[in-house]
Amino acid sequence: MDKPYRSTTRLLRAGRPHRGWVNTPVTRASTYVFDSVQAWRDTRSRRDQERLPSYGARGTDSTHALEDALVELEQGYRAKLYPTGQAAIATVLLAYLRAGDHVLITDAVYEPVRRFCAEHLSRLGIAYTYYRPDGAGIEALVRPETRMIYAESPGSLTYEMPDLPALAALARARDCWLAVDNTWASGLLHQPLTLGADISILAATKYLGGHADVMMGAVISNARAWNALERATVDLGQTVGADDAYLVLRGMRTLPLRMAQHARSALRVADSLRGRREVARVLCPALPGDPSHALWLRDCSGANGLLTVELASAFGESDVERLIDNLRLFGIGASWGGFESLVIPVNLRMARSLPDPVPRGPMLRLHVGLEDPDDLIADLDRALSSLSLSSRSR
Repeated sequence: MDKPYRSTTRLLRAGRPHRGWVNTPVTRASTYVFDSVQAWRDTRSRRDQERLPSYGARGTDSTHALEDALVELEQGYRAKLYPTGQAAIATVLLAYLRAGDHVLITDAVYEPVRRFCAEHLSRLGIAYTYYRPDGAGIEALVRPETRMIYAESPGSLTYEMPDLPALAALARARDCWLAVDNTWASGLLHQPLTLGADISILAATKYLGGHADVMMGAVISNARAWNALERATVDLGQTVGADDAYLVLRGMRTLPLRMAQHARSALRVADSLRGRREVARVLCPALPGDPSHALWLRDCSGANGLLTVELASAFGESDVERLIDNLRLFGIGASWGGFESLVIPVNLRMARSLPDPVPRGPMLRLHVGLEDPDDLIADLDRALSSLSLSSRSR
């Protein structure tokens, strides 16, 4: 029997339903016309279980091709697309939770999810509890009414990795769902569904698109979780345009190459920063000595361009802002995953609900883009040296 293709080869071949065309043509369409009333009725009776052309909001060749590629990437059952990553997350929470339910949410969750929980889950009578980003002590927080464990792997800003197989075993034992925000790994570096999760969520805006020109979210589920996701997606009117689907699918073709370069450059930048006295530590699970490094080695096949830099205790929040303003090659922007380098200040007091067990200095997050890493290192060296000079002169 032939050996299965490796992931990079599968990704290049996935989502290409049309013979002849290398890239799936863009299908801009709303209305699908049937040959007969019976054909119309037959499709409507089957479309909740089968992926059939019936109406643009339920998908076209363009969106179906992207869904197929995402299923191949994540090794899942089926996938749905959303206009943003936040829309994907909100749909997941609404799909599986009802009034009286309880959900456990990582304290490292993407910040807009906190507002959604406070303003919408609470209004709907759904309780939620934050747990430590590494999953420590989560067993004691499970209630009889807990219906979901929501994880990020690794978490936002500080990149703690939970033990996904252990969380999956806990979820199965307590009859609840395990949903994982997999945006950091983007389906390429690890696959939560193969580690036992039911639902994997991606902000395709980031590395999947890769060029800072498209907004999209995606959810890939296993077979057990599919029906609830499909119904909620349709009921909430979630869909994406064909042109956006085309852009993300095109971006995915180069995902392995781009991700590898982001990682190489980020690790070079991290090594240069860790040698500077202005820097207390650099956070990234791919770095030896990081608290999550062992789990990263076990569960991941690579890294990306994200680093969070903690300055030495002699510096304050105003120094972070001055450092950022002095950078020339890092744009000040909240997203990441595109070709460009970005930076933002990090305020963990605003981004967390639980007390941080580790005392931390002021922080900033870098996304290391595809510029020459030597230029990025020189830019950071210049800005850090300027910060040290101004600090000594005060």
